[in-house]
Amino acid sequence: MEAPLYPEFPPDPATPHGGQPAYWVGPRHLAGDDGRLYDVVADALAGLGWTSLTIIRGRQEPDEALEDRQVLRSTVLHISPDALRWAQWGLPDEPFYLGDLPIAWQISARPDTSSSLASWTAYFTTGVPGETVVDFLVALDDRDQPAVVYRGPDPVLDAVAAHGWLRDIDQPHVGATDPTFTSHISLGEVPPLIQDADPRILTTEPDEVGLDGWQAWAEPAIGTPCLWAASFSSSVPDDLVAAFAASLSSTAPVLRRVLPEVTRERLLRAPAS
Repeated sequence: MEAPLYPEFPPDPATPHGGQPAYWVGPRHLAGDDGRLYDVVADALAGLGWTSLTIIRGRQEPDEALEDRQVLRSTVLHISPDALRWAQWGLPDEPFYLGDLPIAWQISARPDTSSSLASWTAYFTTGVPGETVVDFLVALDDRDQPAVVYRGPDPVLDAVAAHGWLRDIDQPHVGATDPTFTSHISLGEVPPLIQDADPRILTTEPDEVGLDGWQAWAEPAIGTPCLWAASFSSSVPDDLVAAFAASLSSTAPVLRRVLPEVTRERLLRAPAS
């Protein structure tokens, strides 16, 4: 792997004429989503046997051609074979935001099919490396009881520490950051509108501290917009967050054709042959 001194990429003879060259890049947490966040995750879910449904809501006037119908909302929903877990791609809709970035994937689980409400929800914005969402989903798919909560921050922080991340010096049991202090994972109060079935959410007063959940984000420079963000509601099992954290902090390079402008010069990269 090499760290180029200049922004221009060397020619890649394996790339078809007119195509974008492919590179193995790292670190993963700064590599972006390659503009393929939906495809990477959807392909993995198809491989796990999840069913996909496209939900379209719109308005069609009488005698209006189908192609002229005004689509107001369109989402793609992926459902596990046991119907206890699902992943929703909502970026084409009117998304809500996390860290000023649109949320692309929402992943949820419930204890049994008699419950119509999700026990917990995890949110991933654009820019999150698709590999990390896939690893989170694979861990979720492997779980016999997706809504049973196993609490304890150690697995999450141990996962990133094993890959060289540094625990927060003031709060070593609730947070860690990568060695360049660009990407972070922290256990703290969840942002507004994060959905969770814990009934204590309904009893929290406006002036009280809410429930804790894991948050992760990449901020290339202090005061600049985030590259990506992820939020886990308070009831997301910590072993699932640990799977995401281990993937996020992994030192294994990832294949990319499209690099984020804000982190381009921080990435190590080598042509993929």
